[in-house]
Amino acid sequence: MIAKKPLITAISALAMTTSLAAIAEPLKIGALVPLTGDLQSYGEPSLKSAQLAVKEINAAGGVLGEPVELDTGDTQTSPQPGVAAAQKLANVSNVHAFLGALSSGVTIPVAQSVSKPEGILQISNASTSPVMTDLDDGDFLFRTVPSDAFQGVALAEVAADQGYDTVSVIYINNDYGKGLADSFAQAFESQGGKVGASVAYEQGQPAYRGELQQADKGNPQALVLIGYPENGQTILRQSLEGGFFQNFVLSDGMKAPELIDNLGDQALEGAVGTIPQARDDSPGAQHFAEAYASEYGEVPPKPFLDTAYDALYLIALATQKAGSTDRTAIRDSLRDVANPPGEKVGPGEFEKAVKLLEEGKDIDYEGASGSVNFDENGDVPGTFGEYTYTGGEIKTKRVFEPGNGEGEDSAGGDSNE
Repeated sequence: MIAKKPLITAISALAMTTSLAAIAEPLKIGALVPLTGDLQSYGEPSLKSAQLAVKEINAAGGVLGEPVELDTGDTQTSPQPGVAAAQKLANVSNVHAFLGALSSGVTIPVAQSVSKPEGILQISNASTSPVMTDLDDGDFLFRTVPSDAFQGVALAEVAADQGYDTVSVIYINNDYGKGLADSFAQAFESQGGKVGASVAYEQGQPAYRGELQQADKGNPQALVLIGYPENGQTILRQSLEGGFFQNFVLSDGMKAPELIDNLGDQALEGAVGTIPQARDDSPGAQHFAEAYASEYGEVPPKPFLDTAYDALYLIALATQKAGSTDRTAIRDSLRDVANPPGEKVGPGEFEKAVKLLEEGKDIDYEGASGSVNFDENGDVPGTFGEYTYTGGEIKTKRVFEPGNGEGEDSAGGDSNE
């Protein structure tokens, strides 16, 4: 009798899942991405990654037997339009979960104003502000990218490795910028370095010479720039033209090929930075890179593509596990499919995951971006890439764990995170 219990459980699970699938409505996911604004250049690749995941999932039979639908809202990289887009997706499109936003300055107000009140799971693929860790979000806000509490340490290590003892920081005045600036300063000074000035900047200004003058006091060896490409390139150009700084340490938001296009091949030669990045030799990372290149022609050297793909997969798997498109049920099932214990499943293995769930087995999704084991705050662990501008290209120097010594050297090609 005891030997039959797993079989009975599996049959019951299969019958329940099949019954629920028969009455399920299509899973609708709202993608909150910046199609305009400072992060516009990151929005389209993130959206393409999500669309790639949807295509794979639907080719595998969909979620609960129905095709996944992806609706899009333009956050404009700004809080008010971002909240408005989320409200429309929640109450007009009636989405069951959110992917996004990218900017922490948008993600946080969306979580507070829409996701928590409406009871909608929200997974950001790019928001790194440490503020999110302790945010009162009703456990509806998650992210597939590690917190800047870790990136600050990584950025400090890279700055120290360059031989810089004194630096100044210019950061975008939002949750992302302030959180990373504080984390960096604490880590850099704990290593014996000195932060001469920490200056906030506002988006959309035509000039930033005043901020550069403040940062240049005391003749620091380098500028740590934490920002986004649209205004960040103005700061870099005016720094170079005005003779303020020649050496730069850059945040994840400043890894952008358009900086080379707009500033010239040699303008940023030798500049370094950090970005959340998986080791590219994992099966999940390799599948994603090959699938993205096959679908779109190439993988751009942009961040947060793999994390968008993983977020979409996780929402779909959680819905399949829940056996329902009920918003709260999806949230409640998320850690069940993302965390141990369970059989490992990865990118491109949605059909396998569904089969395991229908058999009543646990699964543990190992993503294109690496481990996505959510803690009690919705945070994930992660590794970081050190990138550099050299020879008119952006190249990955290494992938490493902050505070854990040397990482693995890259072959030197463009990174595909």
